[in-house]
Amino acid sequence: MTTAPGLQRSSLPAPITWWASEPHRFERDQREITSAFPDLVYVGDGAGSWHGTLPLWPFNRPQPAHLTDWTGSIGLRVLVAYRQAYPMVPPYIWPLDPIPEPAEWTQSRWHVNGDRTLCLLRADALWTGRESVVDLLLKAAGWNVEYALMKHEAITQMSDRGIVEDERFDRLLTRPPATGTARASQTAPPGRAPDHSDAGGEPSC
Repeated sequence: MTTAPGLQRSSLPAPITWWASEPHRFERDQREITSAFPDLVYVGDGAGSWHGTLPLWPFNRPQPAHLTDWTGSIGLRVLVAYRQAYPMVPPYIWPLDPIPEPAEWTQSRWHVNGDRTLCLLRADALWTGRESVVDLLLKAAGWNVEYALMKHEAITQMSDRGIVEDERFDRLLTRPPATGTARASQTAPPGRAPDHSDAGGEPSC
């Protein structure tokens, strides 16, 4: 007599989560992210995620005088979703406000992937599993600034290294935009991230 499928499934061991396999990495992320971005909140469902708003200018240089004229007064709202293959693969980072328009997805000049996650690494090899998520979040905060510059048509291509490292766009932010506010907050989709497989390569930009 064959065993009922339900019994077969229940007899299987529970999958091992990434934080059970990497407890020191879990503790490191909790410590580093809460210290650098205290407004982010950790949620333990699934593989785990962080939700919240990033600072407008979390960089080690003075904030340009007219930054908020370009970006508005609130930083990028994000959903950071781990995968069970973490830290061998980076987490997904979805911008929730502002939300890139579909026409901007997959265009390298906007640094947005086809699933609307941010493309923050120029090549997959730049993530080895030892890097800090804080570095990705700093790049995400910088993406928000460059996105505003793109929407105002002050630039036509986001920088390769990101404004967190590349200061050449700072001068544009020392004066107000030439036109009216181009950025409009869009209604964010539900906070639940799309389901992705860990298999396969990631787009790079």
